[in-house]
Amino acid sequence: MPAASANIGVVGLAVMGSNLARNLASREGNTVAIFNRSYEKTQTLLDEHPEAGFVAASTYQEFADSLQKPRTAIIMVKAGGPTDAVIDSLLEVFEPGDIIVDGGNAYFPDTIRREKAVRETGVNFVGAGISGGEEGALTGPSIMPGGSDESWVTLGPILTSIAAVAEGEPCVTHVGHDGAGHFVKMVHNGIEYADMQLIAEAYDLIRRGTGKAPAEIADIFAEWNRGELESYLIEITAEVLRQVDGATGQPLVDVIVDQAGAKGTGAWTVQTALSLGVPVSGIAEATFARSLSSHPEQRAVAGTLPGPDEEFTVADGDVEAFIEDVRLALYASKIVAYSQGFDEIRAGAAEYGWNIDLGAISKIWRGGCIIRAQFLNRIADAYAETPDLPVLMTAPYFAEALTRGQSAWRRVVIAAATAGIPAPAFSSSLSYYDGIRADRLPAALVQGQRDFFGAHTYKRIDREGTFHTLWSGDRTEIEAEDTH
Repeated sequence: MPAASANIGVVGLAVMGSNLARNLASREGNTVAIFNRSYEKTQTLLDEHPEAGFVAASTYQEFADSLQKPRTAIIMVKAGGPTDAVIDSLLEVFEPGDIIVDGGNAYFPDTIRREKAVRETGVNFVGAGISGGEEGALTGPSIMPGGSDESWVTLGPILTSIAAVAEGEPCVTHVGHDGAGHFVKMVHNGIEYADMQLIAEAYDLIRRGTGKAPAEIADIFAEWNRGELESYLIEITAEVLRQVDGATGQPLVDVIVDQAGAKGTGAWTVQTALSLGVPVSGIAEATFARSLSSHPEQRAVAGTLPGPDEEFTVADGDVEAFIEDVRLALYASKIVAYSQGFDEIRAGAAEYGWNIDLGAISKIWRGGCIIRAQFLNRIADAYAETPDLPVLMTAPYFAEALTRGQSAWRRVVIAAATAGIPAPAFSSSLSYYDGIRADRLPAALVQGQRDFFGAHTYKRIDREGTFHTLWSGDRTEIEAEDTH
């Protein structure tokens, strides 16, 4: 039986798990136990990285015996059934006070369910969102752990040791209890969907409107990355657009099939927002845009539908002005996407009883994760100034940026609509902006319709109470019970 020498263990040694194990082993004070259902992967990791000093186990019992108490294990396996199977196996060899961490992309209701079930055994269960992909797992991800306060005492220093660092601060914080970590990671991914779609729409508008080649547009994005749009996604967009396909000599972006994949977190973000009654229209349109792209059989048939009479081109003298308009529209729409995402986090915290510090969340997203950007400092500043800020984009910095960019934003949406170029994330973000700032919305008519066909009642602007019109009778108004 191996001595209990490891302070942390990793179960599941595919690329993410292996890289996370290597990251842990590279930090002073950590000794890492490793286990994989197939020992072949364990042996491969041992052979390729002898410097890591891994403590290998071929059974769950050996793995448990190699861990110091309280035993702490991070699961890096597929979400769903595989995760449940590993949890069950660990519970057979772990004891009360030990800690099981799910570092995968689990759906947060599953994490709530698992935490409740595992807690009854006396073992701590932590759902931890980990963002940054394979590179982040190896060099420093952004980490969003939930779980109990007790588990954070042991887990906090370990996760802090491997997290990315932004402006001297580790990109990890105890988000909240049970499913809070995976909830926040889910919304992070939803914002990521919106960010990526907005960038793609900006590229499409510039390419179609100006005729510039991908390499030229890469230079535009590289320039944007030196200003207020500075971010990892803008940076890699320039890299992708510069890439030339070795086989054809064409820009790589032109030989990639235009069907975007998805792993479900965008849909979860939208579904959850619907259940919470929080509009996340930018994220929703980005998610639907991927779905639309992935139906080539429908697109092939619909390609015969009529479009604008003339192709869209920007006059030579207006090219620079148009590109600047697109930049401003991109920034304004990005503000909306983040504002909506933080609205969802706030609503989720209220619904599930989590005490989530929104400013802290913005700080841990500054490094390691896919949506890392200087922009997040402005979000942190906004919540530091007004912790209970009801709408993020009303903070002075963002309100000024929206004021500065809204005319350009409107011109871009008009140009896209006139030219028949799909810009769903730009357009929906602008509609949301106009909706939330409106003095009065046509929802009054919707509520009147609901009362007509379903006696759903309505409220009045001029007096208290709940009312119903007798539509099928003499159409007088009566007071009614509040059914909202």
